[in-house]
Amino acid sequence: FPADIQIAPLTHVKLKTACQEEMKSLWTGIVQRSMEMVFNIPRQSGTTIRGGLTGPKRDHATMNVLPKARTLELRKQFIGQSCSLFFKSDPLKIVQASGQYMYDEEGNKYLDCINNVCHVGHCHPKVVEAGAEQMRRLNTNSRFLHDNLVLLAKRLAATMPDKLNVVYFTNSGSEANDLALRLALHHTKNTEILTLDRAYHGHVISLINISRYKLDGMKDSVHRQPDYVHVVPCADTYRGKFRDCDYPGEDLGAKYAKEVDHIIKNIQDQGKGVCCFIAESMQSCGGQIIYPEGYLQRVYQSVHKAGGVCIADEVQVGFGRVGTHMWSFQVDGVVPDIVTMGKPMGNGHPIAAVVTTSEIAASFQACGVEYFNTYGGNPVSCAIGLAVLDVIEQEGLVEHAKKVGEYLKAEALKLKEKHPLIGDVRGRGLFLGIDLVTDRNTREPNTAAATYTISRVKQDRILLSQDGPHNNVIKFKPPMPFSRDDVDLVLGKLDTILSDIESGQVDLTAPITTNGTCHMSKRGLEDQEKEEADLMLMKRARTVLGGGIDTSVADDNGLMGAGGVEAGITSNTAQSTKVR
Repeated sequence: FPADIQIAPLTHVKLKTACQEEMKSLWTGIVQRSMEMVFNIPRQSGTTIRGGLTGPKRDHATMNVLPKARTLELRKQFIGQSCSLFFKSDPLKIVQASGQYMYDEEGNKYLDCINNVCHVGHCHPKVVEAGAEQMRRLNTNSRFLHDNLVLLAKRLAATMPDKLNVVYFTNSGSEANDLALRLALHHTKNTEILTLDRAYHGHVISLINISRYKLDGMKDSVHRQPDYVHVVPCADTYRGKFRDCDYPGEDLGAKYAKEVDHIIKNIQDQGKGVCCFIAESMQSCGGQIIYPEGYLQRVYQSVHKAGGVCIADEVQVGFGRVGTHMWSFQVDGVVPDIVTMGKPMGNGHPIAAVVTTSEIAASFQACGVEYFNTYGGNPVSCAIGLAVLDVIEQEGLVEHAKKVGEYLKAEALKLKEKHPLIGDVRGRGLFLGIDLVTDRNTREPNTAAATYTISRVKQDRILLSQDGPHNNVIKFKPPMPFSRDDVDLVLGKLDTILSDIESGQVDLTAPITTNGTCHMSKRGLEDQEKEEADLMLMKRARTVLGGGIDTSVADDNGLMGAGGVEAGITSNTAQSTKVR
């Protein structure tokens, strides 16, 4: 072969490969256009080629070490199965991301509407470079002096009310909330904790104890809610104890706050004291709940009067997501005693923090047990945290969340007017929930419709998720660069899907195929599975060199050669790459 040859249509090229057995199948595939695979290899002798191939500019498959089926097999074999995958019937294998988009091993682009971890956009170059540069210089623990640690603490404190001026760094929101409970305990010397129904605050045992979202799902009786935990009704005006339809015109914030007063009185009647009230400033896993006006103010006043402290969990809703403020608690005009933060703080890098008052910090120090976190506040994490704050400021992401969030909510409310399936739309900024119901009058949750919608929209390469106590709330919490065009795309797809459901033409209990249609239940399961497998095979028959498959073209084997990429087929012989 001479250098820089163009491969003619349907030319067969046979390549000898020398690689691990598991990777040989990756050399088999089909590309759609010859321009997507050009050899830039000097001829050495005869027909032997030495060197490499240059694929398209964004070659996702080269980041893919194993066939997807093999990755899934190894995950099942070696990874604990207590954590479920998104889209369990057809999980995604994501190998790259940028901005609000994620890419699978075949190069398919998905719009990410749920990843509030990569807050300023997946793989933001300024954040990536800040971490890489610091890693090249130094990474160590916080027992040494380093500017990154103190500069990040100073900047975080500057975003808070004046009294919140002491920072502790951790590695996750769970660590932050666990530390917050310790701070409250040592400061108040009280033991009783108030937490909201449906709450989720983390995965360590101290937080599972106060997270009804997790405890309600326990299938055994080994782990029970401790007596010192007191669950307060979630201030949900749509589906909670006090609904707006049942108490029109009444102050629901006051009614829900009185529930807290009753619990505090019961605690005091038992001769015990209130340690703290902990709540997300907007409840996330509980169904994207926005509290009624004045609720948090009244609760904070009651807790302070009882000698307790108030903890604002901003792990999911902080860093400007609400659009009008940097922190969600600021919307309600309250000043917590302790604020926790995590997920978006490192844009995908593990860093979190607790911010509190100097008085509470002094009480914690006086307990006599030193708090040291090996990786908390390390120079690399702090460099990344500083870069995230820079990007939020420089790119105006708080204001962006306000504008796009207002548009998102307005357009979602228009969908509600059109579709009886939508019972409620609630949210602030880029934090929104669409509550699906079977009947608007009874407000009965429609979990099946939510599940179908999430699966169906995935076929349009849009990633949404469902949550809430009934798993019927479609939630939006995308990376902050999410745009108005993205809103139009997603809601346009939802409009179509909801119309299909309401028409009665789809079976919500049947699996969804890769073309987005739903099989009718009368089809035999065997035929259904075969059709799904064939469609999946055709869609995923891709080469590691890039390019897409033209399903109108097949060889005598019905594209089975390319199917080895998905199925993990290996061979001890040289394999052919068919270029079209």
